[in-house]
Amino acid sequence: MTEITNASAEMAFFHVLIRRGSLSAAARELGLSTPAVSRRLALLEARLGVQLLTRTTRRIALTPEGEEYLTEARRILADIEDVEHRLSQSMAQPRGLLRVNATLGFGRSHVTPVISKFCKAHPEVQVQFHLTVTPPPLSEDAFDVCVRFGEPPDARVIARKVADNRRLLCASPAYLARRGTPRTPSDLARHDCISIHHGEDAYGLWRFTAGRRSESVKVTGSMSTNDGDIAVAWALDGHGILMRAEWDVAKYLRSGRLREVLENHATPPADIYAVYPKRHQSARRVTAFVDFLCAALGSTARRVMAGD
Repeated sequence: MTEITNASAEMAFFHVLIRRGSLSAAARELGLSTPAVSRRLALLEARLGVQLLTRTTRRIALTPEGEEYLTEARRILADIEDVEHRLSQSMAQPRGLLRVNATLGFGRSHVTPVISKFCKAHPEVQVQFHLTVTPPPLSEDAFDVCVRFGEPPDARVIARKVADNRRLLCASPAYLARRGTPRTPSDLARHDCISIHHGEDAYGLWRFTAGRRSESVKVTGSMSTNDGDIAVAWALDGHGILMRAEWDVAKYLRSGRLREVLENHATPPADIYAVYPKRHQSARRVTAFVDFLCAALGSTARRVMAGD
């Protein structure tokens, strides 16, 4: 039993070390000296018989063996925490570390305020919130909950629908007056289109359906970005046609600063989902957050679409 306890303690130590990014930063969090952290790491590597990190005075980097150890350590520590939560009499009160991921624009605008309110309601939960350009692979164990667009095809995770969302095509009245309004998707080839590059999505390839007919159009334009807020700002300035989630452009469509085009051609769904591993389905910190997120964003979606 002592060996198991020591092993889990060393895994937790290694996780802190990687999360902090340097020996000195980890030492500050753990309340140790930097030489003490270095000795502890050396003892761990000696016990395992492998080098886990390459390190200098300024930075550390994982070796392949370190990557494997970190992945397994995260899984085991999360499993231990979940078992303790299930057995705890205080299970009804969410507590512990919650790691949340969301994409840059949506996470900053819509998930950030939800997390703030959740933490006030549940002070025993510690939240680590990471924004990324693209959602992390579902096979990774870096996050407990990922907020993403579109239902993931992976049956090994739980995907709970948070809110409806559509992608719309729109442009400023000034742009449409200058260049004309497209009537069919193929017309887009003659227009300036503002592209948003996300992950592995086909860059500049826009897909449409009308009835049973599907069509893909390769669009071009002089401006592209990986940030949706920037793309919206460019569309408002009259630089071209934009495909963007309804959440992000609804207020501009109502005010007339943007106009929708190709209304009768549907784009790929962008409904919002909270995704988490099946092994977390009994973790109160996870289920409480997902419930809170669904209630908050569901209410926000209704206000956005109603124009309140």
